[in-house]
Amino acid sequence: MRMPGFICVLGFCAAALALAACNGSSSTVASPPLRPQSGTGSSSPIQHVVLVIQENRSFNDFFATFAGADGTTTGEALTNTNCSPPIYAGPIALTEMPLVLSTDLNHSFKTGYSVAYDNDNMDGFDNATFGNGLPECSYPYQYTNPNQILPYISLATQYALAEHMYTTQGSDSFTAHQDLIRGGTIVASNQALVDLPGCSGAKCYWGCDAPKGTKTHLINSTNQYLSRLGPFPCSKDFKYKNKYKTLRDLLDAKSISWKYYVPPSSTVNGKLLSAFRVIWSVYHGTEWNTNISSPETNIFNDISNGQLAAMSWVIPDAANSDHPGESVDDGPQWVASVVNAIGESSYWNSTAIVIVWDDWGGFYDNDGAPMASYGGPGERVPAIIVSPYAKAGYISKTIYQFGSILHYIEGNWNLGSLGTTDNATSIIDCFNYSQAPIPFVPITSSLGKKYFMHEKHSYRPPDTDW
Repeated sequence: MRMPGFICVLGFCAAALALAACNGSSSTVASPPLRPQSGTGSSSPIQHVVLVIQENRSFNDFFATFAGADGTTTGEALTNTNCSPPIYAGPIALTEMPLVLSTDLNHSFKTGYSVAYDNDNMDGFDNATFGNGLPECSYPYQYTNPNQILPYISLATQYALAEHMYTTQGSDSFTAHQDLIRGGTIVASNQALVDLPGCSGAKCYWGCDAPKGTKTHLINSTNQYLSRLGPFPCSKDFKYKNKYKTLRDLLDAKSISWKYYVPPSSTVNGKLLSAFRVIWSVYHGTEWNTNISSPETNIFNDISNGQLAAMSWVIPDAANSDHPGESVDDGPQWVASVVNAIGESSYWNSTAIVIVWDDWGGFYDNDGAPMASYGGPGERVPAIIVSPYAKAGYISKTIYQFGSILHYIEGNWNLGSLGTTDNATSIIDCFNYSQAPIPFVPITSSLGKKYFMHEKHSYRPPDTDW
């Protein structure tokens, strides 16, 4: 299903309902649109933004049956006679499944999203292939039993649900986490990082300390895939190294505090979700020891001790990430514990919590966006906005992408713009700063802060993606 209202800005599709949609073959426009501020800085009641990043779920996988939301329990498929039983073109019923899934799905651009996307028809999921090359057949056509994600349902019911949040690319976690610190992965003229760096095995990891010879994959503005032709995965090696700025640069320029909470990992692949490991100036600077905080449960101590930074990113342990292929998934309880810790603290009245899933995980979704350039926008993912100033029970129909979150953050502190997808429509319409603050009611959860603070870490990354 083609969503209206996307325009192409700096090679990316950004949401702007007031302007005409660009067609799939276009990659630039003569001039970017006006970029209204998402807040007025000093007049905003929000002094803290906490971005909680979960793993690998499409919007429809979690909210297929959520009242009033754009979800479905019936998908569309292409003919695939290699499946047993064979699948034929047309409607296909989605299967209700448990939250814990034993099998991971393909969510790379080249062999996952572009196949499922099928030129904006969103019907090729059965033709995407597992890592062993076999077709995924009916497996992507599922949705999660809502009774197993009740904390998410409760949060979406009490606060604001963004039902049209799109990933920056139809790619996986490596670039998605870059997008959530900077809104894009352009590293040279007409070239952006996509998918995972081209290495595998126990010695493969991604960042400024990656093994010598590690290569990245690229995609250009006309969506041509360039396998292993990209730079070493460290910003000092990017041709646009001086332009590869992140929110960290804008926050530091205004002396606004930030922290990036990430779990410890003894598996080198785990470094892919420590997004700032790609940023040379952070990894080789003092902020690596002061602003990158591990384990991720340190956020609870910072809340209790009155040391919550203005801007926080929160990355979960593998067991709490919602990633398919794990033997346990305490993601809903983990997120509830972070929200409850903030809600029951003095920070509640000045905080906005944005909960988002970094990519669609290969699951079916009924809404696509017109692909513009650099492999994006990608598929829909869930996004929940929690705050005393969130519109209670609001389902936003606005078209967003990850840059919409950055736009809101930039506008809240008048940071200026990175010039990436942060030109996308801000999530500000999920807020009403004039309303009486919503009193916090704890989110019911079977596990709480104490459990996660004493939980034995898995020492595995939330997403290996090999």
